[in-house]
Amino acid sequence: MKPRGENVRGTGTRLLRSGLGGTLLLAAAALAACTGPEPEAPPPVISAAPSVIPEAPAPQKQPVFTQVGLASWYGRDFNRRPTASGERYDMYDLTAAHRSLPLDTVVKVTNLTNNRSVLVRINDRGPFAAGRVIDLSRGAAEVLDMKEVGVAMVRLDVYPNDQFKTVAQYLDAH
Repeated sequence: MKPRGENVRGTGTRLLRSGLGGTLLLAAAALAACTGPEPEAPPPVISAAPSVIPEAPAPQKQPVFTQVGLASWYGRDFNRRPTASGERYDMYDLTAAHRSLPLDTVVKVTNLTNNRSVLVRINDRGPFAAGRVIDLSRGAAEVLDMKEVGVAMVRLDVYPNDQFKTVAQYLDAH
């Protein structure tokens, strides 16, 4: 008779006959049946109050005044003359004349033909030509790329005073 460890070929048959092999097969089948989807993780525990409350982003403010119409520009004939605000007109500054907006109001002017925008400060009254809503300085007209054509359809937007203290702050935000 051969020792048990030497007969490799007949080992599986002997295990089945002894009953141990059947138990191993049943255990393997049971384990195979248990390999289904993993159970869902329990929901996270929410503490009573966070230690740091995140700061909500500031809402974007909407314009308080909007107007659409024709813009024109004025230049050399008025350069260095006094404006309604008392300052001398400089045709290269980013200023404008409007009939009713308060002096020193900062207005975003957008050329609706090419979508270029510029910020101007109202320092004069006008325009006095029929059908126009704003007269821009030569410098503003150049930024809007309307100097050569002379007039352009524009949108005027005035934002709340507390949103931008200066034109530079507006430019930094955009």
